[in-house]
Amino acid sequence: MEKASLREAYGHALLELGRRNEDIVVLDADLSGSTKTRLFAQEFPHRFFNLGVAEQDMMGTAAGLAASGKTPFASTFAIFATGRAWEQVRQSIAYACLNVKIVASHGGITVGDDGGSHQSMEDIALMRILPNMVVTVPADAVEMRALIYAIAHYRGPVYVRGSRIKFPIIYNEDYRFQIGKGSIVREGEDITIIATGLMVHHGLEAAKELAKVGIEARVINMSTIKPIDKELIVKSAKITGIVLTAEEHLVLGGLGSAVCEVLAESYPIPVKCIGIRDRFGISGTSEALLSYFHLMPEDIVEEAKKLLSFKPHRLRAIA
Repeated sequence: MEKASLREAYGHALLELGRRNEDIVVLDADLSGSTKTRLFAQEFPHRFFNLGVAEQDMMGTAAGLAASGKTPFASTFAIFATGRAWEQVRQSIAYACLNVKIVASHGGITVGDDGGSHQSMEDIALMRILPNMVVTVPADAVEMRALIYAIAHYRGPVYVRGSRIKFPIIYNEDYRFQIGKGSIVREGEDITIIATGLMVHHGLEAAKELAKVGIEARVINMSTIKPIDKELIVKSAKITGIVLTAEEHLVLGGLGSAVCEVLAESYPIPVKCIGIRDRFGISGTSEALLSYFHLMPEDIVEEAKKLLSFKPHRLRAIA
């Protein structure tokens, strides 16, 4: 399967937006080579601001630019954008509901060898609890590009979680992203798999394996974590009766928590959350870490079969 880089897609989308809209400005914290904002910087140096290793200052500056009518995109690694600068994001951006787009790279454990200090596994939770903040996690490079175009026209603060590694391509080039809407990438009536980011691909691979033993899984890409698509979650829950979530993030406060909140209020059913459980990351290759933390397609298959035991007897035999 063809793979492409989310951060490369972001860099090129920014460049295209910059050519169309002179109010687009870009900020970085001395990582423009890694975040790919350097593409914008090379063509529009007068609209690019390198704030150095000063992420808090970058967020405050982005807020000021937004207050003066610009549309700032501020980028750094996810661990710094959401952790080091959280107070500035809260006070200067979310509280004031300013039009700042925080696009972070290097989210999750697939950062790899940099280890636990750089593997942001709590960033979705940190951004999701902020009033006014939209939180998104694209599933592939096509969606990243479509997402960047969509949020450029949205008025208000947005957090976008990107990644270091290349992702398999899921969508066609004509895909259109909508804030607050999930998308069904595979139909099924036995179990619903709701995933985000790289885990959408893993969910699709798991669904193929489950189909070999007669289990048809519905796979949903929930690329907007907040506001989450409540209607799609409840509709799918009513069809399949059980839900499994999968994310490259702590199970506390991320996609799984958001889905459980929806179902607990609207349609209580058995739910299993796949993610990282109350610990920091470690150093290793991306593939090795995904396996170590049980985030591979075979892990989804195993948990899906266990979850099917909560279904009626008709499906227990299949599991």
